[in-house]
This record gives sequence, C-alpha cells and structure tokens, in this order.
Amino acid sequence: MRRSARDTDESARHITRRALFMGGSMAAVAAILGARMRHMQVDQADQFRLLAEDNRISIRLIPPARGLIQDRNGKLIAGNEQNFRVVISREDAGDVEDVLEKLTEFLPISAEDQDRALKEAQRRSPLPIIVADRLSWEDVSKVAINAPALPGVTPEFGLSRIYPRDADFAHVVGYVGPVSENDLAKLETPDPLLQTPKFQIGKIGVETWMESDLRGRAGNRRVEVNVLGRIMRELSRQEGDAGADIRLTIDADVQNYAQARLGDESAAGIVMDVQTGDLVAIASAPSFDPNLFVRGISHRDYNALMENDHRPLANKSVQGAYPPGSTFKMVTALAALEAGVITASTSVNCPGHYEVGGRRFHCWRRGGHGRVSLERSLAESCDVYYYDIALKVGIDKIAEMGRKLGLGMRHDIPMSAITEGLMPNHAWKQERYNEVWRIGDTVNASIGQGYVLTSPLQLAVMTARLATGREIVPRLIHAIDGQVQPIPEATDLGLTPSHLRAVQEGMFAVHNTQRGTAYSTRIEERTMRVAGKTGTSQVRNISAAERARGVISNDQLPWNRRDHALYVGYAPHDAPRYAVSVVVEHGGGGGTAAAPIGRDLLLRALHDGIPPASAYPASQRNRIDAMHRDLNLRDPDSGTPGTSRA
Repeated sequence: MRRSARDTDESARHITRRALFMGGSMAAVAAILGARMRHMQVDQADQFRLLAEDNRISIRLIPPARGLIQDRNGKLIAGNEQNFRVVISREDAGDVEDVLEKLTEFLPISAEDQDRALKEAQRRSPLPIIVADRLSWEDVSKVAINAPALPGVTPEFGLSRIYPRDADFAHVVGYVGPVSENDLAKLETPDPLLQTPKFQIGKIGVETWMESDLRGRAGNRRVEVNVLGRIMRELSRQEGDAGADIRLTIDADVQNYAQARLGDESAAGIVMDVQTGDLVAIASAPSFDPNLFVRGISHRDYNALMENDHRPLANKSVQGAYPPGSTFKMVTALAALEAGVITASTSVNCPGHYEVGGRRFHCWRRGGHGRVSLERSLAESCDVYYYDIALKVGIDKIAEMGRKLGLGMRHDIPMSAITEGLMPNHAWKQERYNEVWRIGDTVNASIGQGYVLTSPLQLAVMTARLATGREIVPRLIHAIDGQVQPIPEATDLGLTPSHLRAVQEGMFAVHNTQRGTAYSTRIEERTMRVAGKTGTSQVRNISAAERARGVISNDQLPWNRRDHALYVGYAPHDAPRYAVSVVVEHGGGGGTAAAPIGRDLLLRALHDGIPPASAYPASQRNRIDAMHRDLNLRDPDSGTPGTSRA
C-alpha cells in the first residue's frame, strides 16, 4: 500500500530532528573533547612533560671521594683505592638465582655472598645488588666479555677505603664500614647517599667523629633507561664535592716507633707536645689491621681478636682506666704544698708501714726508707710520706688538685670511648655508695690506689701541666682541608712557682740520682735529661700470710694477676718539649717495664729519628742497638715496613 504524501513528509521531519539531535550531541562531545585536549596539551603541558620525563629519565647519585687522613707531615694514613665490583639489577636479571649460578663460572663468588645477594633480591629493592667487590681487572673483563649471557649484570668502578699503615693507626683513625640499620636510625634527616649499596661511613675513631667533614657531597648523573630499568645512555653528569682532607697532629714515624716499641705487650704509650698540646703519638698494643673490617672481616679473624686476652680491639690509650699508682704522688704533694700543710723541706719518718685506725698500711720497701724529704720521697717513691701528708690535707683538696691537673675528666678529642677516669672525694662516695668516706680511703688514694682511676691520656695531660704550670689541652686535629685549627689557649694553673719547682726537682731526681727508681733509664745527654715518675698499681690485695713469707714476685703469678706498670715523664727537664705516659698492663714494676719505653719514646721524639747510642748509659748501648735493629719499623721515606736505620 502506498504511503500518503503527508506520511512521507512527517517521517522526513522525524529523521531530520534525529539527525540534528545526534549531530548536535556529537558536536558537543567533540567540543568537550577538544576543550579537554587543549587543556591537557596547552594548560597542563609542563606537568605531563615532567611525568613523561620521569618515565624515561633516572637520576643516579655519584658517591663522592672520601677525604684523606694524613699525619702532621702529610704522610698518608687513610686513603682511597680503585675498586672494581659487579652488581645485578633485579628487574633486568629476571631469575637472579640463575644469573648468579652463571656468574660463578667467571667469578670466585662464595656461597655466603650468593645467599646474601639472594636475600637482598627478595627485599625487592629498586637499588642494584652488589655481588662481588674488590675484583681484579681480569675478573671485571671476564664479566664484560660475557655480558650477553648475564642479563642484569653490570661491572662498576668506584673507590674503597685503604689504610696503608695497617695497625699503626687502627685505634686512632678507626675504620669505615657499610651503613647499618642502626646508623640510619640515628639520622635526624634522611640522607639518600647512605642508601647507596655498600656505601661506607666511619665506625670508630677519627673516621666516625669527623664523618661530616670526610664524607663530602654526592654528585648525580641523569641517565636514560628503558622500561626494564636498564641504562641506555648518560645524558648529563654533575660531579659532587670530595670530602675534606684531615691532617692529624701525630707524626707517623714516631707513632710507628711507639707501636713497635710496645711490641707484644698489652700496653699504651702517648707522646705529647707540652707547648701546644699536640698528640705526637698515641699508641695502643696489641693493635689490629683495620683493612680487615673494610673488606669484611672473617669469623675466624674476628674471633681471634675477641678471644685474645691482650684485647687488641680496646683502645687502651684513652679507653683504659687504671689505678695510677705512684705516678699520682705529685698530685698529693702539690695539694699538700698549696694547702700549706707541708713545705718543700718537710720530712717524714718511714719505718716501712703506717698505722691508722687500727690498720697497718705498708710501704713498698719492707724495711722502710727512714726519714725522707719531698724530693727523696718522689725519687725513691716512699709510700709512707704520702700516707702522712694525705691525712693532713684531706681527700677533697687532693681531688681538687687532681682535676686541676687534668684527671677525673673527659678530654674531648675525636676518638672513641674516651674515659673520664675517676677522681673521688667525700661527695662522690656518698652519692655512689651511700657511704661515708673513710680515713683508709684517703690513705689508699694518696698513692694512686683505691678508687682513683686514670687513663694514659689523662696521665700525659697531667705530666704536661706539671712540666709547664699551664692548662695544656690535648689536640689531635692539626688542619681540616688546609685550614690549620686553632691551638687552645693554655692559661696559667695558678700554682705557686716554688711548689711546682719542688715537685719538678723530685721528678728529676727519679732519673738522675742513684737511688731513684728510674736511674737505669736516665738520658746521658745533658741537654735532654729527663724528669719522670714510675708507678706500680696492684690489681689484687696482698694477704697477711703472703707478707709474712715475703711478697710474691710478679713473675711467679699468672699474667693477669700481676701488677700494672706505669711511667710518666717529660724532657728536656730545663726546657720541657715533650711529655710521655706509658701503661703496661700486668707488666710488674714501673721502673723495669714502663720507664724504659717512656725514655725511648722521649728520645725518639726529641731526636726526630732513631736515638743515637750516645744518649743512653754506656752499659746499655749494645743492648739498645740490638733492640733497635730488631724493631719492625717502617722505612721513614717509603712508609713501608722494614728494618730501622739506627
């Protein structure tokens, strides 16, 4: 049936309206899309450009070269060496375990290192994993040649810390090691550089206390990477700033001599410039090789250090706290002189013991010294003299003098675990033990026993102050990045000159009178004669039964029950230049074990080389020459171990 014209016209109108509606809708959608495209391409162009850049550009940190550590003359103590290593990118490698297996065909990778790499891969960290470190050029070349078979494996070049003088500076400079979780937890603000794989920071000693100066500032490089994170090309590089170079006050050759002279003893020795406070040598024995810790010390090596009864890891020079024994007698004497309870001519009778409160305190000489003056009491180290004057002056005055001379306080130098020692008095015992101070405590303290504890560093400071009458402060850092550090002003201690001179004359008599406890270790050169004091501190009580049958010799006792041997001294006596302190753990007598070492250290510093035989008593010269030949000293020119040039 044919439609009417009217129906046809009506249908055409409906189609036209639909077409217009659809066309308008499409135009509206097109307009919205156009507006959106314009907004994204024009208004938000910069934002999307950055997002696109982030997808293809990666910024990588460039670790800076760590600053060098040198001795006072510029000799290298801690430096950097080339380090070749191999890393794996987890994303590129795919099956990390399979790649590691292939890698072992070209590199000597231990099972322990393989396990460590797999554990790091399981953390799904975006950082590359260091598989092997400190590789030779040949090993790195093997990896580079076989790169197509080792997906995700990349050889890299960097710097690693090295200590060319091995054990000489281990306790002073310390060592570096990988950043630990504890290190990161201590940071107030995160440092991206510390997140770099196996990045190393200072762990002990100067390396850790000067970390902010030594570390430097990281650089960066912009690299183009593909979707898997593999580096395609380097687009730009900005180098960072190397760490500051640190120059110490220590003389590397004197330090080497001190370390060699202490030998196999469990001991410490310090040489200090009495004019500036510069620490010229600060040795602790036995020592250890810090390079072992940088490279990753083995369980066997670490256990050997830990099980050694001479405690090589302990820095005895600043960490050890010892009863000072008779080296403390100058403190008691000065306290009594300054308090006016004695004069330089005061004498005391020594029958070999001193009775107080129903208890007998013995002198080291069983038969006593007879009547002794201040000078003779120091020269022959009479104990009874100090028992007597200590009770007259009291412990508070003695403690006050001890602190004035640098005892019982922390001396801040950039080394680890520095002890404050202990300079006790009435208030201290009441606070610490809730007990009153007793007369017997004062008697014991007067000769450096009982509660009194000092470190070799404190004893060196005390000696420098006795030699000069000024408040000498120890100094270890000479310069930072070429900027010489200021020398602290040494103010006058306010001691009466005649009193100080009386004590100095007593110390001179220790070496230079025939009955002096260190007469055998005198210096023959008149322009370099030494003043000093020996000390022996007990580590156990001597029973009445032992005294009755005669005091047992140290040689008859097990090593760890023998007395500590101590010595302090300075030279030249007439114009002091250097002070020394020596502690030999369980060494026995101070005059036989510690004083010879102290005398030799003074002569080495004064002569700026191996001391000539003429400096020693004639009867000792052959033995001294033989000793110097046997010492394993470094060649002062090359810095490598060799024989001494006596």
